[in-house]
Amino acid sequence: MKNFLIPKPKLGEPYLLTPGPLTTSYEVKEAMLRDWGSWDDDFRAMTRDMRTRLLALIGPGSDAYDCVPIQGSGSYCVEAMLGSFVPKDGKVLVLANGAYGLRAAATLKCIGRDYHLLDKGDYLPPRGDEVREIFAQDAAITHVLIIHCETSSGILNPVQELADAAHAAGRKVLVDSMSAFGAVPLEAETVRYAAMVSSANKCIEGVPGFGFVIARKDELVAAKGNSHSLSLDVEAQWSAMEKTGQWRFTPPTHVVAAFIEALKAHEIEGGVAGRGARYHANRDTMVGGMRDLGFETLLDDRWLSPIIVTFFCPADPKFSFDGFYEAMKEKGFIIYPGKLTVVDSFRIGCIGQMDETVMHAVVKAASEALTAMGVDTAAPPAAALEERKKLAA
Repeated sequence: MKNFLIPKPKLGEPYLLTPGPLTTSYEVKEAMLRDWGSWDDDFRAMTRDMRTRLLALIGPGSDAYDCVPIQGSGSYCVEAMLGSFVPKDGKVLVLANGAYGLRAAATLKCIGRDYHLLDKGDYLPPRGDEVREIFAQDAAITHVLIIHCETSSGILNPVQELADAAHAAGRKVLVDSMSAFGAVPLEAETVRYAAMVSSANKCIEGVPGFGFVIARKDELVAAKGNSHSLSLDVEAQWSAMEKTGQWRFTPPTHVVAAFIEALKAHEIEGGVAGRGARYHANRDTMVGGMRDLGFETLLDDRWLSPIIVTFFCPADPKFSFDGFYEAMKEKGFIIYPGKLTVVDSFRIGCIGQMDETVMHAVVKAASEALTAMGVDTAAPPAAALEERKKLAA
């Protein structure tokens, strides 16, 4: 891993403390200044290089897999994965503990695939015992969808535990690793997923515009004719790329160029381990400082991801999230509103072109914002702490 100081945003923009889009390097931005011909050999070589670099991130066993980029946001890629790899007569167990699991269930309903929804609410993690019990009761289930990091709460779900339960029951595993891939290990040899998806503008630190599916080659072959969609057909996109080296429809050329620059920086930093180490340090620095101010996290340390962290809003009546948000923005930090339905909260991301120095500045800005609002303590209401006890139970 190369040690280097991350410079401040060269254009003076605020840091994005969000789970993507995120703060990118100037080199990534600069890569978008050149135009590329989408059918040109140079761009085909870029696509080939990108696919190869992404496959290298899944560790041993990658020879059995291939990488298929898909135009659009992460949700497009999730729909593409579900519509391509789940047969029309298949059934998916959706493990939901936040907005993205629920969105996957809504997607399956929309595209006409049967599903069983295990809804754990805002943040409680699905566990292997629950999955095994559902499999025992519903023999029609063919696949299970696991959300790697549910950014609604910031929880890192127990992917290996859930995948092991699925494989033991003879079900195939699909993983939405939108917000975690590139910083949290997701090795093909151990998780043995049929397919997984992620996005350019997350832990690889590219910009929005496309995502990618990494799937077993035999699953790609078997997916022919499955898709409900022309443009979201992963097998058709793969077949075209294998035959011609081209995307079937207009690719986001500038975004691909930026992403390759991001992939090179990712490799220099030490790959998944190096990127993950920086994000973990960001999280620990920021969480420790915020707790010193009196803030409480929704999740115990065991479940905290290095991607984004949910904090309870202070009980002090002088605190308002809108006021806090604007005060943080004035100091150069854009934070994220909370997604909890039971208590008020907000979120602070740990990913992007940031290091511990930046996270110390985030804590300082939060302290100054509280002082300016006249908030005496950041302690949450008792109801929030009672809610958190459910996780311990």
